[in-house]
Amino acid sequence: MHHILLFALLTVSVLADVQPQYSFSPPVGSGSGSSYSITGEDRLTAVRVWEVYNGHIYGIQFRYGFIWSSVAGYVSGEPKVIELFDNEAIIQISGKYAHYVQSLVLISNRGRSLYAGQPSGHSFNMYATNSEAELRFISGRFHGGLTSIGAHWAVFTQSANDTAVH
Repeated sequence: MHHILLFALLTVSVLADVQPQYSFSPPVGSGSGSSYSITGEDRLTAVRVWEVYNGHIYGIQFRYGFIWSSVAGYVSGEPKVIELFDNEAIIQISGKYAHYVQSLVLISNRGRSLYAGQPSGHSFNMYATNSEAELRFISGRFHGGLTSIGAHWAVFTQSANDTAVH
């Protein structure tokens, strides 16, 4: 009987330490306009963000591996860019919102960050519930700029088709 009780306690203890592989940070902003989502198969390797001068976030684009996604929102002028190093990942998105997403701060697991937009409005902070997870994709709406953004986090695993190069 003691062995069964001990096994049950160990099982509960192990399950309590298991963190979800996927989590979602609900969208912030007014959410008007057309919907978007930026997704990719590979690991996120770079981000471009366009901002309106002295204003809000105008557009955003991700690169997965070597492939750039479509732009969510609009392109105007020179983007703010962060290129991620090997094994570097976005682990937090912070910023401000009102009708538009006013500002974004994307923070990596190496402490590097990309700042874009003007910090006015309500604050938000998004991150995964699993300490091993990273930003996998975003979704939201745009109309004259990004009107909302939500974040989807997951633990990245190489696909079965990938092979290690030695």
